[in-house]
Amino acid sequence: SGGGKSTTAKLAARFWDIADGQILVGGNDISKIDPETLLKHYSIVFQDVLLFNASIADNIRIGKRNATDEEVRHVARLAQCDDFISRMPQGYDTVIGENGETLSGGERQRISIARALLINPDVLICDEITSALDVTVQYEVMQLLADIKERSQTSFLFISHDIALVSNFAEDLVVLKDGIVQEKGSMREVVSAPKSDYTKLLLSQYREDKDED
Repeated sequence: SGGGKSTTAKLAARFWDIADGQILVGGNDISKIDPETLLKHYSIVFQDVLLFNASIADNIRIGKRNATDEEVRHVARLAQCDDFISRMPQGYDTVIGENGETLSGGERQRISIARALLINPDVLICDEITSALDVTVQYEVMQLLADIKERSQTSFLFISHDIALVSNFAEDLVVLKDGIVQEKGSMREVVSAPKSDYTKLLLSQYREDKDED
């Protein structure tokens, strides 16, 4: 906590500009890209899902107002929320209350993922999106993201304090502490042969939890 993970995500999406250095995406310096243009290629899913007192379809369409009904249903199927939406009294026209108060945490998160997928992003930033969910729903959401990763060309920036959660998902790992990179490399390399003391501590806690389970 407080290591700079969410700040990194917001800098990558140009919510703020950096004072020094560069952020390169695909070899391109993002400070030279108009933020609106950049966000046509990025989608972000946050831990605190923001939904509006409107229909499910309108909530999904926020990133692309002119999306057709079929486009909305397509991303809902990708996000594995079409089934529960279709069972609701008014389907996609169901109004979900302020911040989706009529939905469960997992349902709200799936709708936010569907919304993020609507623009067919090149990069999907996931910022602690499972931390407020129980273990079973966490697993389901991670399976969903793994399926999306397998079936699309989307790259993920997945932010989490739970190294166990990302160990079977991420290909590369960056460990941050107090805003400083402690270690980076392939997930396999870092997990099997950590170099920094901080990474070793994180992994020892993960292994202790695993042994207790």
